Amino acid sequence: MKAVITGATGHVGVNLAKNLLAGGHDVRAIIRKDMRGLEGLGVETASADVRDRESLRAAFRGCDVVFHVAAQISITGSDRADVFATNLEGTRNVIAAFRDCGARRLVHFSSIEALNPRPLDAPLDEERGLVGNGDGSPYAHSKAQAEVEVRRAMAEGLDAIIINPTAIIGPNDWKPSLLGSAVVAIAKGSYPMLIEGGFDWVDVRDVAEAAVCAAQSAPAGSRYIVGGHWASMADLAGLVCAVSGARPPRMMCPFPVAQAWAPVSTAFCRLTGRAPLFTSYTLKVLRGNHSVSHERATRELGYHPRELARSVRDTCLWFQEKGLLTSRRVARED
Repeated sequence: MKAVITGATGHVGVNLAKNLLAGGHDVRAIIRKDMRGLEGLGVETASADVRDRESLRAAFRGCDVVFHVAAQISITGSDRADVFATNLEGTRNVIAAFRDCGARRLVHFSSIEALNPRPLDAPLDEERGLVGNGDGSPYAHSKAQAEVEVRRAMAEGLDAIIINPTAIIGPNDWKPSLLGSAVVAIAKGSYPMLIEGGFDWVDVRDVAEAAVCAAQSAPAGSRYIVGGHWASMADLAGLVCAVSGARPPRMMCPFPVAQAWAPVSTAFCRLTGRAPLFTSYTLKVLRGNHSVSHERATRELGYHPRELARSVRDTCLWFQEKGLLTSRRVARED
């Protein structure tokens, strides 16, 4: 299989490239700037931008499968135009370039945030509708609208698969991601406080494995939620601190207080150029559906996510090896 990956230097993209190479596949990585995660892997590279359709046509030429991973993640509303330009218009460009290059299959990476979490008391599975314009963040809306574009192309005969990962953690997080940064801060003992709520956490290596399996064997038009295990922020902090030796954050911010403070905090961080600890959008996700089902992926792809404790340990070990946790010694398994 000759695979092309958009967003190849991101957290998912690097792990996807490693998985494909380990399986004996050829990989062409679409890059823009940061090459750290791909150095020494022996991938072919192509310079392109999902916002530039012509550059994608050249990058996709001669490929069998396109893994469309590139996305702009945002927890604020200030960069809405850029988010939609990358996530929605970028997906339209990928579909057009894919059709022109004659590739066999498109694997589109969406997000659990594209799906409506309500009703919260019913399992969230692949039959759930997309998030509406009145709910969620601009990121969630952009991913939902991108799914609409992919589904429309499927109805017109495009061979495509949709993957909806939950909250991703794991090694090879070079930038690092928003969640990776939180893990590092907790492991250093510098995370100021926890907020009530949590996520369904999934290991990035499990996401990559499921995507490759889907590319090879899933029926055209399939979509899969690729999740792991729901855990509160307090549970996650406990796992991180157990392997790092850090003291867990002492303060637990009540949810109503966090809700009231979020707009003020976001505005302040915008003025100072800092990344906000939480926003009104992330608070909604923290209070999302606790019962995310990956039953279809298990049944059709043989998907079995690894334990969260193992993912946390491997994540902290990787950050330690790369020098982000120099003040801590992460405990290895016996």
